[in-house]
Amino acid sequence: MTLTQHETRSTCCYCGVGCGVIIEHDGSHIIGVKGDPDHPANFGRLCTKGSTLHLSARPETRALHPELRAERGLARSRVSWPEALDHAAERFADIIRTHGPDAVAFYISGQLLTEDYYVFNKLAKGLIGTNNVDTNSRLCMSSAVSAYKQTLGADAPPCSYEDIDHTDCLLIAGGNPAYAHPIVYRRIEDARRANPAMKMIVIDPRRTDTASDADLHLPLLPGTDIWLYNAMLHVLLWEGHTDDEFIRNHTEGFEALRRHVRDITPAVAAEVCGLRAEDIVTAAQWFGESKAAMSMWCQGLNQSHHGTHNGTALIALHLATGQIGRPGAGPFSLTGQPNAMGGREVGGMANLLSAHRDLANADHRAEVAHLWGIDEVPAQPGLTAVELFDAVRDGKVKAVWIACTNPAQSMPDQTRIVEALQKAEFVVVQDACRSTETAAFADLLLPATTWGEKEGTVTNSERRITHVRAALPAPGEARADWAIACDFARVLGARLGRPADALFPYMDVAQVFAEHVASTRGRDLDITGLDYARLDALGPQQWPFPEGANSGTGRLYGDRHFATASGRARFVVPVATTTAEKIDARFPLHLNTGRLRDQWHGMSRTGQIARLYSHVDEARVEVHADDLARRGLADGDLVRLKSRRGEIVLRAHASSAQRPGSAFVAMHWGRNMLSNSGANALTAGQVDPHSRQPELKHAAIQMTRADLPYQALLLRTETSDEAAQRNTLLRMEALAPLLSRFAYATLSMAGRDRPALVLRIAHDAPIPDVWLAELDQLCGLDHPACIVYRDARRDITKRALIEDGLLVGMRLTGEIAAASWLREVMVERQPTAELRRWLFAPLATPPVAAKSRGRVVCNCLDVAEPDIEHAITGGADLQSLQDTLRCGTSCGSCVPELKRMLFARRQAA
Repeated sequence: MTLTQHETRSTCCYCGVGCGVIIEHDGSHIIGVKGDPDHPANFGRLCTKGSTLHLSARPETRALHPELRAERGLARSRVSWPEALDHAAERFADIIRTHGPDAVAFYISGQLLTEDYYVFNKLAKGLIGTNNVDTNSRLCMSSAVSAYKQTLGADAPPCSYEDIDHTDCLLIAGGNPAYAHPIVYRRIEDARRANPAMKMIVIDPRRTDTASDADLHLPLLPGTDIWLYNAMLHVLLWEGHTDDEFIRNHTEGFEALRRHVRDITPAVAAEVCGLRAEDIVTAAQWFGESKAAMSMWCQGLNQSHHGTHNGTALIALHLATGQIGRPGAGPFSLTGQPNAMGGREVGGMANLLSAHRDLANADHRAEVAHLWGIDEVPAQPGLTAVELFDAVRDGKVKAVWIACTNPAQSMPDQTRIVEALQKAEFVVVQDACRSTETAAFADLLLPATTWGEKEGTVTNSERRITHVRAALPAPGEARADWAIACDFARVLGARLGRPADALFPYMDVAQVFAEHVASTRGRDLDITGLDYARLDALGPQQWPFPEGANSGTGRLYGDRHFATASGRARFVVPVATTTAEKIDARFPLHLNTGRLRDQWHGMSRTGQIARLYSHVDEARVEVHADDLARRGLADGDLVRLKSRRGEIVLRAHASSAQRPGSAFVAMHWGRNMLSNSGANALTAGQVDPHSRQPELKHAAIQMTRADLPYQALLLRTETSDEAAQRNTLLRMEALAPLLSRFAYATLSMAGRDRPALVLRIAHDAPIPDVWLAELDQLCGLDHPACIVYRDARRDITKRALIEDGLLVGMRLTGEIAAASWLREVMVERQPTAELRRWLFAPLATPPVAAKSRGRVVCNCLDVAEPDIEHAITGGADLQSLQDTLRCGTSCGSCVPELKRMLFARRQAA
């Protein structure tokens, strides 16, 4: 596809699918985005998040110039780049001279480009001499890395997306790709339509949209995955489905695993996992009898204190049946971030070195030292994510540099993370956004470029490298991440008397990529046949792509030779534990965390887009209706969730997706959107001993009623779309620091092209007038034109602002019965002439003049739930829903929910 001068090829910056996008721009602003039909990861498809990327490219909350504070407690002020880098270099140099190189650390991100990662890794390990450089990829992919290395010998996913088209049996474990990897799920749907005999098994404690679409759903208890896979292997052995020739000629360690699973029958595993034994047998038979069996897994397996062995136990099913290295077969880990794979390739973690070299290997350290022209790479292992922030909290690490990630929202046990950032002597935050939860702790804030402004490469889940191009120049004084790291290295090197100019000679980002390429020669990921020009000419390519090759490698291990010392794949005997934290009488509920369909990570990008709140509009805890009834609670009540580390207040949502005794909280909401730290106030920091990945997926919790009788609601928009977008973002940024003063507060948006701010508050005491006045002032509800109602005896106050006949502002305090329909009036721009007399009425149901659309199911085409239900009641099937309402015909992310609604209607009938 030939592009115009106002179109630029890039990739989506969300999950690890690596979808190609075409950015539409006018030279100074990004005005649109569409899927790249030539990109083999998505062939033009985009999900709800990717298709709205251009709406997040706004300047309101961007970091545009360096900011420094002289001391804690003071606000940061603008400084020049030389001042910022000089100050940072002096602080780092002083700490290094006084306490040694391991007293500083870098915490970086799977959202950086590969070139950014490479320079940070070289800065820490090559210039400073510390291996204290880790990444948020530790939170999502390190267990998959460790599992691949223990079994196959290298961090090399053997499959491609193309294998989905050829598999007969797809096993999805610990993942909900219908939500988290929608474009992969569209391909799964295509494959099932093309091959109706294909079986899909989903292993997940929750009945997610992916699980509800499965031929067999195994809703196991949290942390029991290994027991399930061991029992499946037991069945494969018992029923003769193993490939004895493959095991004999191409693997090692099988006898030990055979002995281990001998007594783990389906009946034994069923008792541990909370499953039916016959379902375990069925899953094993489908897997063993298929011509090509493929598995996919994600955070449900990885984010466990035995995440590595979750992966090795799953991979053992493939090795035992020879289901690897051929079309439609193999174990495939789905990457959680756009470039977590690229970061691993360049060694951007505390235990890795460039080109999949291991820090613990002396020969590998010598190779990297020679490549970089230094005497040695330090042998002392670096601190991984949880350890790193523990060391900051304990005072062992004095200075921490955080780039393109938000640990004050994403790390487990948030109380400890906040304490660490408060105790650190010097915190640098390098980010495109000035108002993340972590940015609040920055002594020095450095503005970085972001999606649409950067050039470099990313590698997706199937090992495919894409050359990303910048559509626009950097705004303000923002700089590319790799360039910031290089500039800092040169200033720091001069203070330490080290040869930074020789280590960082790069004039442009292509030179960084070229050095990375050279480091891969002869390695399992050899890409010496690639440079930017070759990627531009051929399109995205899968590694390995060695010098002389004409194309990349789509599938690994077809020759049955593995990346171990012996060339054989290895079976691993796994541990027999379950969750790190057990439920008991005090904490009787299993908490599970995960993603929503239309939000991503900490919402610093998706949280700016009003329509992405339409599917789920506030943070909530999903529980089975029986668990609510047992506690005298109802759907919509505010509840207090408490773990052994912290507590939060959320709204309860009765969900049939939950099995009794369990709860689910999405991981996206943090202190910028809530009066608390969200799910990670409850999660623990226990880590896998091999991968050092924390168990973010589980905590034992209790749930009780939150008695917060003093409630308030604030709604605010503008009459014009542009003013509404601009002012809503600025007001949300200003309100975020105030949320923590309330026992419960949640901040979100409503609407589509004309966003409305939504602030919900519940408190345990009357809300002080001075607090309300501050809210009014920040949201422009102190305007003289406001209509005001006050009932002092009942402590009720209400304010409304009407402009051009439209309701643009509302604050209800003490009585909020009309909250739902008033929001609809504002969002749908309903004229207030007939509604004016009802604005302050305590009506839970709207007056005749007001219309309520309900929850939006199809975000792309703005189709609401009541309209879909009305059509289904009239006899519509999926095809007629798509033909008439058009829902599910754009990105397809809502199709699993449409199927679920149709199924529920059939059951009711």
